[in-house]
Amino acid sequence: MLDANLQRARGLETATLSDAMDRLGIVGQCSGIHPRDPGFKLAGRARTILYGPAGKPAGTVGDYIDDIEPGEVMVLDNGGREDVTVWGDILTEIASRRELGGTVIDGICRDVACSRRLGYPVFARNHWMRTGKDRVQVEAYDVPVTVGGARVVKGDIVIGDADGVVIIPKGHEDEILKAAEEIHAVEEAIRDAVRGGMRLADARRINNYHHLQTRTESV
Repeated sequence: MLDANLQRARGLETATLSDAMDRLGIVGQCSGIHPRDPGFKLAGRARTILYGPAGKPAGTVGDYIDDIEPGEVMVLDNGGREDVTVWGDILTEIASRRELGGTVIDGICRDVACSRRLGYPVFARNHWMRTGKDRVQVEAYDVPVTVGGARVVKGDIVIGDADGVVIIPKGHEDEILKAAEEIHAVEEAIRDAVRGGMRLADARRINNYHHLQTRTESV
């Protein structure tokens, strides 16, 4: 079944989606989350996992991968911790083979060379080798989580590119995508005008550029 809104989102850059959310007063930009390779891109519906400090005995760091559907994006909330990792080469290899949409971590990953070699997109705060085993554990699956200050629930659209990650909440998909498409069209019109010889200031004025992100009320 075609996911029309996901297809629309795939055609938009995170910067354009961010501007649209600013216009609507919706927070969806994941602060501090970056691709482990500048060429990585991802787009898909979110599956969420919440982590916490390990108990005694410690719970698992993650044996969930076989239950994730192709195209879905793993969104892991490890509270922004940068001292232990929750994603490495075994998960990357399985995720790549199962054709998942990518992984987003509020925290760190390791084995970056593997994700780059396989072309599997991982977005995180950083990367480092220290394992999370016996240090953190999975607390819950498919619950609301927070990544880079943005709330994420199962089924939200997740878009990532060289500029970072944005979350499009399910309840606001249509209005965000409509605003983003309008902004994209205006910016394309400005580029075309400048390529045709118009001064940038005139192209921006004619196309109302300086009001593209002016706040409007979200439904």
